[in-house]
Amino acid sequence: MTKLILRALAGETLPTPPIWMMRQAGRYLPEYRATRAQAGDFLSLCYNSELAAEVTLQPIRRFGFDAAILFADILLLPQALGADLWFETGEGPRLSTITTIEGVRALKPKDAIHETLGPIYETVRILARELPPETTLIGFAGAPWTVATYMIAGRGTKDQGPAHALKAADRATFAALIDIITEATIDYLSAQVDAGAEVVKLFDSWAGSLTGQDFTDFAIKPAARIISALKARHPGLPVIAFPREAGAGYIGFAKATGADCVAVDNSVSPEWAAEHVQISGPVQGNLAPHHMVSGGQELIDATRRVVDAFKGGPHIFNLGHGITPDANPDNVALMIDTLRRG
Repeated sequence: MTKLILRALAGETLPTPPIWMMRQAGRYLPEYRATRAQAGDFLSLCYNSELAAEVTLQPIRRFGFDAAILFADILLLPQALGADLWFETGEGPRLSTITTIEGVRALKPKDAIHETLGPIYETVRILARELPPETTLIGFAGAPWTVATYMIAGRGTKDQGPAHALKAADRATFAALIDIITEATIDYLSAQVDAGAEVVKLFDSWAGSLTGQDFTDFAIKPAARIISALKARHPGLPVIAFPREAGAGYIGFAKATGADCVAVDNSVSPEWAAEHVQISGPVQGNLAPHHMVSGGQELIDATRRVVDAFKGGPHIFNLGHGITPDANPDNVALMIDTLRRG
């Protein structure tokens, strides 16, 4: 029997939507925190194939999600391209910055990324062997615009200002960086599929700060290139795209990029997304993550609202963004129970 998520991605409307959560292997789980302590630090955990597979499996064992998503980070790809990457405790990632054409040209060729990313592919191979037969394995990468914002600023920023500034001042250099990330992302995701990923997801976490022609040039076109190339190499591969906070940009995104499913965040209502996005194909989303902290009847009601809004078409239940470290695992169990028992 075909796995539930693959059925939904193929366009089937199921009586109960399949479910997984973004960042489902994360700091809200005590078993994750224990494994991370064993690894020593976040990057060591990402590159330790056995431990990265373990934290990927932990939420499957605990909750029985319908999919597992590879434990890794979107910034491993720029590191593989030659950027320096480290994590400041309590502050998040830091990278060496790229703001000139010379910096872009100094990046490694895409063929060189696999030397660094080999442990990630090994994690995928372990998961392909160890996951329950009914559980779908999802690989992922950051979308070029989002990855570029970190490479230009050297860190996450609230408004992606440094990337917007470079785009305005030297569009050719900015476009050259996007092009390199795009081509490397194709090879990175393709290698994940070769290792056993059944679905891939493209996270454009900062797509919402792009507007007009910039949204077309740097959110839609790179995603379309990546998806087209992946489907040429891996016929039938389902791809989920997540242009977070795209607003009206969600409309027509699947058709414009070739994505099989569009994940929507919780800045749009599930009713709006059903009317404007689901009419074009499968959607994923979009329960607000704060319900995983607050719980209670509000969580039950919100879960039922999402399910009800999307029940007329193919739907994968998920949060509108990643689960937060202060979430209560008991609330995750309540959400799943609400979803599956009605």
